Amino acid sequence: MKFNPKRVVFGRHETFSLRYSWLTKAYQEVKNDARVFDADDATVRLGVGKNMVNAIRYWAHAAQILEKFEDGYRATPLGDFIFDEKTGCDPYLEDEATIWLLHWQMASNPEVATCSYWLFNRYHKPEFTTAEATEALADFLKQQASGKYSKNTLKNDAVVTLRMYSDARPSKTKQVSDEFLDAPFTTLKLLSLLPDGKTHKVQIGEQDHLPIEIVAYAVASLFNETKQTSLAIEDLMYGKSDYPAPGAVFCLTENAFLFKLEQLKQRKNNVFDFRETAGINRLYKTQDINIDPMMYLKQYYAQNNLYEAAA
Repeated sequence: MKFNPKRVVFGRHETFSLRYSWLTKAYQEVKNDARVFDADDATVRLGVGKNMVNAIRYWAHAAQILEKFEDGYRATPLGDFIFDEKTGCDPYLEDEATIWLLHWQMASNPEVATCSYWLFNRYHKPEFTTAEATEALADFLKQQASGKYSKNTLKNDAVVTLRMYSDARPSKTKQVSDEFLDAPFTTLKLLSLLPDGKTHKVQIGEQDHLPIEIVAYAVASLFNETKQTSLAIEDLMYGKSDYPAPGAVFCLTENAFLFKLEQLKQRKNNVFDFRETAGINRLYKTQDINIDPMMYLKQYYAQNNLYEAAA
């Protein structure tokens, strides 16, 4: 979760952006065979071309649905929670909350989804072209990461990432591609393409359709990762540290983010409080315990009758 300048990744998606069915396919096939992506008949099992096999593997890993181990890949606990055939809460991504959750998983995973992490946590420009984003990404890496990366590779990553999130297509496009129609993150409307067909605009707002439980999951995950008893609101909002920032990732205004924290504070069995200390607004854990982020997901899906085990 913390940005490591020695561990960044680009170009693993083969220029294919994430599609709705891919995470489900990846999960189901890996449960049957941990080495499916390297199998001779992987294209037959997954029903796609060879390059898409690599892309499916990459996006499932980037979304932290699958993790590598010595003999291949295996499902993470979150992967099981969402995609298990019998007990999964949303195996076909029918609830928008799951898309928000996967967005957080991607944007908080700098070691695998470096471009997504950078775009939502470190690049705070409200409007930009693909060329401007590519240049800014190259500058960021030059200053804060080791290794050299070709501009073409970085441009491809920028193009794919922006395409995954943009809620509009260029006006010159005569017909909507299957890839656009099948892109889950476009439903979040976090980026829009302006009428010039070149400029992307970040849609900072209230995000009323973002469940408080998804925000709580992200905040609890950060507390566990940092092992801190309090976190500065500014860090949670803008990502001043090398950790991801929920406020920035979810494209919330300051007031909207504080309102969601206030909602969280008012919940039964709440373990968070925020107050000013030495002139800095901070969010505190009220109990000296590790918080299980999954409990918030179980609460959300239980109240929506999608996760009976948590009821």
